[in-house]
Amino acid sequence: MAIEQATEALTPSEYIAHHLSFNVKQVGDGSFWMLNIDTFIMSVILGVLVMGFIWLVARKATAGVPSKGQAFVELVFSFIDDQVKNIFHGDRHSFIAPTALTVFLWVFAMNAMDFLPVDILAKAMHAIGFEKWRAVPTSDINTTFALALAVWILMIFFAIKVKGLGGWIHELFYSPFGSKFWVLPLNFLFNLIEYVSKPLSHSLRLFGNMYAGEVIFLLLGMWAATGISGTVFGAILGAGWSIFHILIVALQAFIFMMLTVVYLAMAHESH
Repeated sequence: MAIEQATEALTPSEYIAHHLSFNVKQVGDGSFWMLNIDTFIMSVILGVLVMGFIWLVARKATAGVPSKGQAFVELVFSFIDDQVKNIFHGDRHSFIAPTALTVFLWVFAMNAMDFLPVDILAKAMHAIGFEKWRAVPTSDINTTFALALAVWILMIFFAIKVKGLGGWIHELFYSPFGSKFWVLPLNFLFNLIEYVSKPLSHSLRLFGNMYAGEVIFLLLGMWAATGISGTVFGAILGAGWSIFHILIVALQAFIFMMLTVVYLAMAHESH
């Protein structure tokens, strides 16, 4: 989010609360299911744009001198494939590498929405009828947990596919401490904690970093609105934070992708 002066007469807490509020729609009677419209729409749009860009470049790819777009895509493909090759030693091209590429590009695109000017975007969305709009899907815990849960389900699916249902259940009770009867409950408890902690750590790491970055941009924006000195120092710090945040945006997408590959690779292995 770029630093923009707030034009509404809001207190600092109201300003932050407004920009951190979701456009929520009730599903059914609203007693349980709620849908964050902004998160859903932004996620779908970014997914379509990213995959559409890759498809368009691949469609126009040539065997001769590549265009800049083709060279960039080939560089990303090669980078992701090398990372997967170092972790997963099976047939990575059928599913694992494409999944890793999709996860990296999609998460990166969602993270990059943090650079949009928050106040300008809010005014634009308000002009078309949306009072509240959050443009960074990965600053929504629902998004990151849904992604992590999808990876978790794939992890269990591949574990059962590779080892069989009986082999997977056997592994839950007979590893890592052995097959003696008295350690079976400990084995199961250990594996249960591992299975529960994976989607939690996977989702919360990405969410925490992107949410914190969003809050820092808002704080710098409020400082820039306090006067001439605030504008100068806020702009300087905001520019510095934006440059540093580029690293965070890319790094968090990379970490999320790497953990996805690690978890799926572990599902193909036995203790």
